[in-house]
Amino acid sequence: MFSCIPHRKAHNLCSPSWRSILSHIVSTSHRLLFHLDPFSIQLFYFAFISFVGFWLLKAIKPRTAMPRNLDLFFMSVSSGTVSSMSTVEMEVFSNGQLIVMTVLMLIGREVFLSMVGLYLSTSYSPGSSRIQGKVNSLSKVIPVEDLSQVEMGIAGKASESEHQHKAGLQDQDLKYRSTKALVLLILSYIVIIHLLGVILLLVYMSVVTGAREVLEKKGLKIITYAMFTIVSSFSSCGFTPNNENMAIFSKNSSLLLIILPQLLLGNTLYPSCLRFLIWLSGKFMRKNEFEYLLKSNVSKIGYDHLLPNMQSRLLPLTALGFIAVQMILFCTMEWNSGLMSGMNGIQKFVGSLFQCVNTRHTGESVVNIAAIAPAILVLFIVMMYLPPYTTFLPSKQDEDCVNQVNGGNHMTIRKRIMENVVFSQLGYLIIYLIAICITERKSLLEDPLNFNVLNMAMEVVSAYGNVGFSTGYSCELRLHPQGSCIDKDYGFTGKWSNQGKIILIIVMFHGRLKKFNLHGGKAWKIT
Repeated sequence: MFSCIPHRKAHNLCSPSWRSILSHIVSTSHRLLFHLDPFSIQLFYFAFISFVGFWLLKAIKPRTAMPRNLDLFFMSVSSGTVSSMSTVEMEVFSNGQLIVMTVLMLIGREVFLSMVGLYLSTSYSPGSSRIQGKVNSLSKVIPVEDLSQVEMGIAGKASESEHQHKAGLQDQDLKYRSTKALVLLILSYIVIIHLLGVILLLVYMSVVTGAREVLEKKGLKIITYAMFTIVSSFSSCGFTPNNENMAIFSKNSSLLLIILPQLLLGNTLYPSCLRFLIWLSGKFMRKNEFEYLLKSNVSKIGYDHLLPNMQSRLLPLTALGFIAVQMILFCTMEWNSGLMSGMNGIQKFVGSLFQCVNTRHTGESVVNIAAIAPAILVLFIVMMYLPPYTTFLPSKQDEDCVNQVNGGNHMTIRKRIMENVVFSQLGYLIIYLIAICITERKSLLEDPLNFNVLNMAMEVVSAYGNVGFSTGYSCELRLHPQGSCIDKDYGFTGKWSNQGKIILIIVMFHGRLKKFNLHGGKAWKIT
């Protein structure tokens, strides 16, 4: 890892004792990391980056007045968990603060975290050179020049156990090299998608002067806007540096079409694209590693996003089916409404498509969510609740995929106990909604048009699904106007009490870690 320079000052650092200490620290940290519960590791990780993000946001001067500490921490958690729930306007943040939020969104995304976890698993595994050395040493049992004479009985016959041991080491070496190749593919995928998105967005802003002038009037740097928006879209966060989100560009259909692929490639279509990339790389490079990745099951590789072949094929069809259902209802009810007034046919279609794609699970919006028909809002809530890799599978294929994921391993007693006491995802959502209704009970009585159960359910499910849709708050809907009220371009949560905001912070953390409880609540039987 470190090169030793023949210098007197560097002699002590390169001495065998220091090397052994450093090696012991690294190996101990690896063992500790891989023996801890994955849920605890990720919970600590998200809490850590949220607190670090809060401190950085607090240290950097904003463009206007500094938000309250709770609101800053809320925005840091929202960025790190890629939830895009907001309690302050985005234009409050300075360029430096926007960069901090960009980094939080990048390192908080599941694609990035899964890549890092996969890389750490390869660094903890025995090195390929070490494995290959063992394979080579075992090959000396049967000299190459004598292999042709084995059947003739001239050379000594190798034992069956030695051959099996050698085959096992070769398979372990192939798995190690395949995992390393997968890490490089994922890294290339992330870098290329981000670079293409930023370049296309910069080219668009340089060509379309109207869009560029909108950002310049707001005092936003074009390069910061491009990087922030692409990272946010690919990470399924949904934040934009401006207050109005994408509504300010609702008539810029080309801009929406540039961002649209980012929403899918970093979220619902990622496993299918990854499998296609592995297949394509295998066609050009002709390496055994790619064939191994395509034929191995999820448990053998240890990467949950590398779905089985059939599920990877059906995933895009399921995602497109969900989008089609939303498009039909949205266009039927809102095509001629005031929601999309002033748009031509192409702008309405692209805007509707952009809005429907964002329900799973990005949260960028080109229309006012509060003005959408209640029937569509209910459908959006269902879409936000569904996990990103929800797939329609025939029952036999579903059983096969479950067997591949579980690898046929029996659950431990501890896992069985936990499965019996945890609630289902829907159960937790109901608990969170009841708790927020209790903390906001005064507003429910005094301001029922804004603080209604549907709006609050929308906010809770949006935070749990890490989507970011929000109905906002309208001063005109108050039944008892008291004091001054100014409409702000932040989420409905911004008007909640401190207790309600803290509960929603917990909801965002829980939502980001909900993959550990996808099958919860099985012990509850309704008969």
